[in-house]
Amino acid sequence: MAQLLPAALVRLIEELGKLPGVGARTAERYAYFLLKSDAHTSQKLSVALENLHSKVKTCPVTFALIDETQDVSPLYSEGDRNKRLVAVVEEPLDIVALERTGHYKGTYHVLGGAISPIDGIGPEQLHIPELLERLERDEVEEVIIATNASVEGESTALFLQRMINDAGIDITMTRLARGIPVGVDLEYADQITLSHALEGRRVL
Repeated sequence: MAQLLPAALVRLIEELGKLPGVGARTAERYAYFLLKSDAHTSQKLSVALENLHSKVKTCPVTFALIDETQDVSPLYSEGDRNKRLVAVVEEPLDIVALERTGHYKGTYHVLGGAISPIDGIGPEQLHIPELLERLERDEVEEVIIATNASVEGESTALFLQRMINDAGIDITMTRLARGIPVGVDLEYADQITLSHALEGRRVL
């Protein structure tokens, strides 16, 4: 049977289809859009993808994503940041969601995921030891456990609470209030909901 589409276009559709949330039809539309656009559009996308891994790195303190030229995240090093207040999040994009509220002036700690045995993610895969060390080093007074309102997020929050207690760290632990619907990831919550969640956080 003759091939219906050129090989280069088929390859692009296949690669786009590997992205989360992108089905076969969406991948076809994206690929056809790029084909119809001028070559400059595709070239800019190609350069952006090529630079993605070489020009983005992880902050050694907060594990947030930073530019290749930075040593630590500015959300940790800037003088107006309260280092004694730490919001613990699952992924780097969760930081963007909280920052957009304009209500938070503390620092962050990215776990790198949530405990999910079914996905093969246990506590040992997360940046928990670094968090415990940082809580003492920076003399943190409050840690906001801002994991997602999901089964995995709740399990991770409970595990963190137990680890901090077992380490004997005298600290206030709070959890984001229930303004965030169960099943909604932090990065997709609206700013008003996140603002209320921050303001209404509770002691664990």
